[in-house]
Amino acid sequence: MPDRTAGLAELRGDCARCFALCCVALPFAASSDFARNKPAGKPCPNLGGDHRCGIHTDLRARGYAGCTVYDCFGAGQKVSQVTFGGQDWRTGSGEHARRMFDVFPVVRQLHELLWYLTEALGLPAARPVHPDLRRMRERTERLTRRTPQELAALDVAAHRREVDVLLLRTSELVRAGAGGRSGGGRRDRRGADLVGARLRGADLRGATLRGAWLIAADLTGADLRGADLIGADLRGADLTDADLTGAFFLTQPQVDAARGSAGTRLPESVARPAHWTARA
Repeated sequence: MPDRTAGLAELRGDCARCFALCCVALPFAASSDFARNKPAGKPCPNLGGDHRCGIHTDLRARGYAGCTVYDCFGAGQKVSQVTFGGQDWRTGSGEHARRMFDVFPVVRQLHELLWYLTEALGLPAARPVHPDLRRMRERTERLTRRTPQELAALDVAAHRREVDVLLLRTSELVRAGAGGRSGGGRRDRRGADLVGARLRGADLRGATLRGAWLIAADLTGADLRGADLIGADLRGADLTDADLTGAFFLTQPQVDAARGSAGTRLPESVARPAHWTARA
Protein backbone atom coordinates (compact mmCIF):
# COMPACT_ATOMS: atom_id res chain seq x y z
CA MET A 1 0.00 0.00 0.00
CA PRO A 2 1.39 3.46 -0.89
CA ASP A 3 2.64 5.58 1.97
CA ARG A 4 0.85 8.94 2.07
CA THR A 5 3.84 10.56 3.77
CA ALA A 6 6.51 9.24 1.38
CA GLY A 7 8.37 12.08 -0.28
CA LEU A 8 6.77 14.80 1.85
CA ALA A 9 9.75 15.28 4.18
CA GLU A 10 11.68 17.24 1.53
CA LEU A 11 8.65 19.51 1.15
CA ARG A 12 8.80 20.79 4.71
CA GLY A 13 10.57 24.00 5.60
CA ASP A 14 14.14 23.62 6.88
CA CYS A 15 15.07 26.98 8.37
CA ALA A 16 18.65 25.88 9.03
CA ARG A 17 19.23 25.67 5.26
CA CYS A 18 17.38 28.87 4.37
CA PHE A 19 18.39 32.53 4.55
CA ALA A 20 15.17 33.49 6.37
CA LEU A 21 13.49 34.39 3.09
CA CYS A 22 9.97 34.36 4.55
CA CYS A 23 11.12 36.89 7.18
CA VAL A 24 12.37 39.28 4.52
CA ALA A 25 10.74 38.74 1.14
CA LEU A 26 7.13 38.69 2.32
CA PRO A 27 5.08 41.64 3.63
CA PHE A 28 2.71 41.60 6.58
CA ALA A 29 0.26 44.09 8.02
CA ALA A 30 -0.45 44.94 11.65
CA SER A 31 -3.36 42.76 12.71
CA SER A 32 -4.29 39.98 15.11
CA ASP A 33 -1.61 37.91 13.34
CA PHE A 34 1.21 40.46 13.29
CA ALA A 35 2.19 43.09 15.83
CA ARG A 36 3.34 45.61 13.22
CA ASN A 37 3.57 46.40 9.51
CA LYS A 38 6.47 45.15 7.41
CA PRO A 39 6.89 45.84 3.68
CA ALA A 40 8.10 43.20 1.23
CA GLY A 41 11.87 43.03 0.91
CA LYS A 42 12.57 44.50 4.35
CA PRO A 43 13.87 42.24 7.14
CA CYS A 44 11.57 41.66 10.10
CA PRO A 45 12.87 43.64 13.09
CA ASN A 46 13.07 40.37 15.05
CA LEU A 47 15.48 38.81 12.54
CA GLY A 48 19.08 38.43 13.65
CA GLY A 49 22.24 38.51 11.57
CA ASP A 50 22.40 34.72 11.75
CA HIS A 51 19.04 34.40 9.94
CA ARG A 52 17.34 33.30 13.14
CA CYS A 53 14.25 34.77 14.76
CA GLY A 54 14.99 36.47 18.06
CA ILE A 55 11.55 35.67 19.48
CA HIS A 56 10.92 32.28 17.86
CA THR A 57 9.88 30.57 21.09
CA ASP A 58 7.59 33.43 22.06
CA LEU A 59 5.97 34.40 18.75
CA ARG A 60 2.33 33.99 19.79
CA ALA A 61 2.75 35.87 23.04
CA ARG A 62 4.55 38.70 21.23
CA GLY A 63 1.78 39.15 18.65
CA TYR A 64 3.26 37.20 15.74
CA ALA A 65 0.88 34.25 15.53
CA GLY A 66 0.90 34.61 11.74
CA CYS A 67 4.51 33.43 11.66
CA THR A 68 3.59 30.22 13.46
CA VAL A 69 1.10 29.16 10.78
CA TYR A 70 3.33 29.76 7.76
CA ASP A 71 5.12 27.00 5.86
CA CYS A 72 7.15 27.46 2.68
CA PHE A 73 6.87 23.74 1.77
CA GLY A 74 10.65 23.59 1.49
CA ALA A 75 10.88 26.45 -1.02
CA GLY A 76 13.16 28.44 1.27
CA GLN A 77 15.99 25.95 1.23
CA LYS A 78 15.47 25.25 -2.50
CA VAL A 79 15.85 28.93 -3.42
CA SER A 80 18.70 29.48 -0.94
CA GLN A 81 20.78 26.40 -1.70
CA VAL A 82 19.83 25.41 -5.26
CA THR A 83 18.49 28.37 -7.22
CA PHE A 84 21.08 30.78 -5.81
CA GLY A 85 23.77 28.23 -4.95
CA GLY A 86 24.04 29.13 -1.26
CA GLN A 87 24.57 32.85 -1.89
CA ASP A 88 22.98 34.93 0.87
CA TRP A 89 20.66 37.83 -0.05
CA ARG A 90 22.85 40.02 2.14
CA THR A 91 25.79 39.51 -0.22
CA GLY A 92 26.20 40.99 -3.66
CA SER A 93 24.13 43.81 -5.10
CA GLY A 94 20.65 44.95 -4.22
CA GLU A 95 19.54 43.49 -7.55
CA HIS A 96 20.65 40.05 -6.35
CA ALA A 97 18.44 40.37 -3.26
CA ARG A 98 15.47 41.55 -5.34
CA ARG A 99 15.79 38.58 -7.70
CA MET A 100 15.88 36.24 -4.73
CA PHE A 101 12.79 37.81 -3.18
CA ASP A 102 10.93 37.69 -6.52
CA VAL A 103 11.73 34.02 -7.04
CA PHE A 104 10.88 32.79 -3.55
CA PRO A 105 7.04 33.18 -3.81
CA VAL A 106 7.09 31.46 -7.20
CA VAL A 107 8.98 28.42 -5.93
CA ARG A 108 6.80 28.38 -2.83
CA GLN A 109 3.71 27.97 -5.02
CA LEU A 110 5.37 25.22 -7.04
CA HIS A 111 6.40 23.39 -3.88
CA GLU A 112 2.84 23.57 -2.56
CA LEU A 113 1.69 21.90 -5.80
CA LEU A 114 4.42 19.29 -5.31
CA TRP A 115 2.98 18.60 -1.84
CA TYR A 116 -0.47 17.88 -3.28
CA LEU A 117 0.88 15.79 -6.16
CA THR A 118 3.11 13.78 -3.83
CA GLU A 119 0.26 13.15 -1.41
CA ALA A 120 -2.03 12.13 -4.28
CA LEU A 121 0.55 9.53 -5.33
CA GLY A 122 0.21 7.99 -1.87
CA LEU A 123 -3.58 7.59 -2.13
CA PRO A 124 -4.50 4.03 -3.24
CA ALA A 125 -7.87 5.11 -4.60
CA ALA A 126 -6.14 7.49 -7.01
CA ARG A 127 -4.15 4.67 -8.63
CA PRO A 128 -5.88 5.13 -12.05
CA VAL A 129 -4.30 8.59 -12.35
CA HIS A 130 -0.97 7.80 -10.70
CA PRO A 131 0.93 7.74 -14.04
CA ASP A 132 -0.34 11.22 -14.92
CA LEU A 133 0.29 12.48 -11.40
CA ARG A 134 3.84 11.13 -11.52
CA ARG A 135 4.55 12.85 -14.83
CA MET A 136 3.11 16.12 -13.54
CA ARG A 137 5.15 15.89 -10.37
CA GLU A 138 8.35 15.39 -12.36
CA ARG A 139 7.45 18.30 -14.62
CA THR A 140 6.73 20.56 -11.63
CA GLU A 141 10.00 19.58 -9.97
CA ARG A 142 11.87 20.50 -13.13
CA LEU A 143 10.22 23.92 -13.10
CA THR A 144 11.55 24.58 -9.58
CA ARG A 145 15.09 24.08 -10.88
CA ARG A 146 14.93 26.73 -13.58
CA THR A 147 17.12 29.82 -13.52
CA PRO A 148 16.06 32.87 -11.48
CA GLN A 149 15.15 34.70 -14.69
CA GLU A 150 13.01 31.81 -15.94
CA LEU A 151 11.27 31.40 -12.60
CA ALA A 152 10.45 35.10 -12.34
CA ALA A 153 8.77 34.94 -15.77
CA LEU A 154 6.90 31.67 -15.10
CA ASP A 155 3.09 31.67 -15.41
CA VAL A 156 2.40 29.76 -12.20
CA ALA A 157 -1.37 30.25 -12.47
CA ALA A 158 -1.45 28.45 -15.82
CA HIS A 159 0.58 25.56 -14.43
CA ARG A 160 -1.66 25.39 -11.35
CA ARG A 161 -4.72 25.01 -13.59
CA GLU A 162 -3.13 22.00 -15.28
CA VAL A 163 -2.27 20.43 -11.94
CA ASP A 164 -5.76 21.09 -10.61
CA VAL A 165 -7.33 18.95 -13.33
CA LEU A 166 -5.46 15.95 -11.90
CA LEU A 167 -6.16 16.91 -8.30
CA LEU A 168 -9.89 17.17 -9.01
CA ARG A 169 -9.87 13.71 -10.57
CA THR A 170 -7.94 12.42 -7.56
CA SER A 171 -10.54 13.95 -5.25
CA GLU A 172 -13.41 12.29 -7.11
CA LEU A 173 -11.76 8.88 -6.92
CA VAL A 174 -10.88 9.14 -3.23
CA ARG A 175 -14.20 10.57 -2.06
CA ALA A 176 -16.22 8.02 -4.03
CA GLY A 177 -15.43 5.44 -1.38
CA ALA A 178 -15.64 7.70 1.67
CA GLY A 179 -19.36 7.26 2.33
CA GLY A 180 -21.34 9.56 4.58
CA ARG A 181 -25.03 10.11 5.19
CA SER A 182 -25.22 13.37 3.22
CA GLY A 183 -26.58 13.34 -0.29
CA GLY A 184 -24.26 14.09 -3.22
CA GLY A 185 -25.24 17.77 -3.38
CA ARG A 186 -24.75 18.34 0.34
CA ARG A 187 -21.30 16.80 0.14
CA ASP A 188 -20.22 19.46 -2.34
CA ARG A 189 -19.19 22.48 -0.24
CA ARG A 190 -16.65 23.91 -2.69
CA GLY A 191 -16.05 27.57 -1.95
CA ALA A 192 -18.91 27.61 0.57
CA ASP A 193 -19.21 30.49 3.02
CA LEU A 194 -19.20 28.62 6.32
CA VAL A 195 -17.68 31.39 8.43
CA GLY A 196 -18.76 30.79 12.04
CA ALA A 197 -20.98 27.89 10.94
CA ARG A 198 -22.34 25.56 13.59
CA LEU A 199 -21.16 22.19 12.33
CA ARG A 200 -20.78 20.44 15.66
CA GLY A 201 -20.94 16.70 15.08
CA ALA A 202 -21.62 17.18 11.35
CA ASP A 203 -21.23 14.21 9.03
CA LEU A 204 -18.86 15.52 6.38
CA ARG A 205 -17.42 12.20 5.31
CA GLY A 206 -16.27 12.34 1.72
CA ALA A 207 -17.27 16.00 1.38
CA THR A 208 -15.39 18.39 -0.85
CA LEU A 209 -14.55 21.54 1.08
CA ARG A 210 -12.16 22.88 -1.54
CA GLY A 211 -11.67 26.59 -0.90
CA ALA A 212 -14.46 26.69 1.70
CA TRP A 213 -14.47 29.51 4.24
CA LEU A 214 -14.51 27.77 7.62
CA ILE A 215 -13.12 30.65 9.67
CA ALA A 216 -14.19 30.27 13.32
CA ALA A 217 -16.55 27.42 12.38
CA ASP A 218 -17.54 25.01 15.15
CA LEU A 219 -16.47 21.58 13.91
CA THR A 220 -16.34 20.02 17.37
CA GLY A 221 -16.74 16.27 16.98
CA ALA A 222 -17.35 16.58 13.24
CA ASP A 223 -16.64 13.60 11.00
CA LEU A 224 -14.32 14.74 8.22
CA ARG A 225 -12.99 11.35 7.24
CA GLY A 226 -12.07 11.23 3.57
CA ALA A 227 -12.87 14.91 3.02
CA ASP A 228 -11.05 17.05 0.45
CA LEU A 229 -9.72 20.11 2.31
CA ILE A 230 -7.54 21.71 -0.34
CA GLY A 231 -7.50 25.47 0.16
CA ALA A 232 -10.10 25.41 2.96
CA ASP A 233 -9.66 28.37 5.32
CA LEU A 234 -9.55 26.87 8.83
CA ARG A 235 -8.41 29.96 10.73
CA GLY A 236 -9.86 29.74 14.22
CA ALA A 237 -12.00 26.72 13.31
CA ASP A 238 -12.65 24.48 16.32
CA LEU A 239 -11.58 20.93 15.50
CA THR A 240 -11.87 19.66 19.07
CA ASP A 241 -12.47 15.90 18.96
CA ALA A 242 -13.07 16.06 15.20
CA ASP A 243 -12.07 13.06 13.10
CA LEU A 244 -9.95 13.97 10.07
CA THR A 245 -8.68 10.45 9.50
CA GLY A 246 -8.15 10.01 5.80
CA ALA A 247 -8.83 13.67 5.05
CA PHE A 248 -6.57 14.71 2.19
CA PHE A 249 -4.89 17.77 0.70
CA LEU A 250 -4.72 19.14 4.25
CA THR A 251 -1.54 21.12 4.91
CA GLN A 252 0.29 21.98 8.10
CA PRO A 253 -0.49 25.73 7.85
CA GLN A 254 -4.22 24.92 7.76
CA VAL A 255 -3.96 22.75 10.86
CA ASP A 256 -1.76 25.27 12.67
CA ALA A 257 -4.33 28.01 12.03
CA ALA A 258 -7.15 25.96 13.57
CA ARG A 259 -7.91 25.00 17.17
CA GLY A 260 -7.94 21.42 18.34
CA SER A 261 -7.48 19.02 21.20
CA ALA A 262 -5.81 15.79 22.18
CA GLY A 263 -8.94 14.08 20.89
CA THR A 264 -8.64 15.50 17.39
CA ARG A 265 -7.70 12.76 14.94
CA LEU A 266 -5.39 13.91 12.15
CA PRO A 267 -3.99 12.30 9.00
CA GLU A 268 -0.37 11.15 9.19
CA SER A 269 0.76 13.83 6.74
CA VAL A 270 0.40 16.62 9.33
CA ALA A 271 1.60 17.06 12.91
CA ARG A 272 -0.44 18.04 15.94
CA PRO A 273 0.30 21.72 16.69
CA ALA A 274 2.02 22.39 20.00
CA HIS A 275 -0.38 25.20 20.86
CA TRP A 276 -3.31 22.76 20.85
CA THR A 277 -1.96 20.92 23.86
CA ALA A 278 -1.35 24.26 25.57
CA ARG A 279 -5.05 25.11 25.56
CA ALA A 280 -6.81 25.15 28.89
